[in-house]
Amino acid sequence: MSVKIQISQKTRTKIEEICKSFNNNSGELINVLHKTQDYLGYLPAEAQEVIAQELHIPTAKVYGVVSFYSFFTMIPKGRYPISICMGTACYVRGAERILDEFKHLLGLNVGETGTDGLFSLASLRCVGACGLAPVVLVGEKVYGRLASDDVKNIVEEYKNLGFAV
Repeated sequence: MSVKIQISQKTRTKIEEICKSFNNNSGELINVLHKTQDYLGYLPAEAQEVIAQELHIPTAKVYGVVSFYSFFTMIPKGRYPISICMGTACYVRGAERILDEFKHLLGLNVGETGTDGLFSLASLRCVGACGLAPVVLVGEKVYGRLASDDVKNIVEEYKNLGFAV
C-alpha cells in the first residue's frame, strides 16, 4: 500500500541541493539516496521522483535501487528504530524470543512503526556481531548477549527519552 504524500517546496529544494552536491551525476544515485534518506528518514515515492528528474534517469531505476537494497526504506521509521538480528548465531541463542517480546511490548509487527512515531521494528539477517549474540540495534546502539527479560528495560530506556535527541 502506497500513501501519496505531498513534499514541501523546502524538502524539494533540499533534495535538489543534495543532487547538485553530487553534480547531478546519475552514477552517484546511491550516495544521493543515502543523503536524502538521512535528511527525510525514508524515501517516499515523491522524493524518488525528484531525484530521478534531477539525475535525468527514469523513476523506475531509482525505485529499483531503493527496493533492492535493504538499507533503504520507503516507510517512515520511528524515532528509535529497533532491529533484531536473526542471523544464525543470534537465532540459535534466542533472537526469536527477543523479537516476540519486542512485538508484545510495543504492539508492533516487523516492518511497522508505532502511531506515536517513537518506535519501529525490523529484523535483520546479520549485523556481524556474532560474538555478542543475540544482538539488537536501537538506532546505531548495539545491545548484545540479550535475554527476553532485557527487552522491557530497553523499551523503557527509550520511552523515558521520548523524542529528545
